[in-house]
Amino acid sequence: MVKKIMHDPLFLAQKSVDATEADKQIVTDLLDTLRANLEHCVGMAANMIGEKKNIIVVAAGPFQFAMINPVITKKSGAYQTEEGCLSLKGVRPCTRYQDIEVDYLDQNFKKQHGKYSGWTAQIIQHEIDHCNGIVI
Repeated sequence: MVKKIMHDPLFLAQKSVDATEADKQIVTDLLDTLRANLEHCVGMAANMIGEKKNIIVVAAGPFQFAMINPVITKKSGAYQTEEGCLSLKGVRPCTRYQDIEVDYLDQNFKKQHGKYSGWTAQIIQHEIDHCNGIVI
């Protein structure tokens, strides 16, 4: 189900908690909401739809995928950039990394390890920041 986007900076600044299989509906709702906003959004975290869970979704080309309880395990190639956010007005400066590795659970709660670079890596870093209560 497509959910309303959260804009409250105090809520967004709260750290999320790990998701469990009981949170599968949040994954579905988050993917539905991302797909409904694809023309101006490339990723979302669960707190953006009012759920304080460590769940993110990412749009990579024609695909959208979920990462549950993602943890960046390796990063390299720091650079400075500016990012916008569906939950906030304007753009803000931030530091990102060109290459990252992430441990996470997929939509079926199976353990995964992925290597990401460039734009996809930047999206993942932005959304994991959301889970950690970091508002750019």
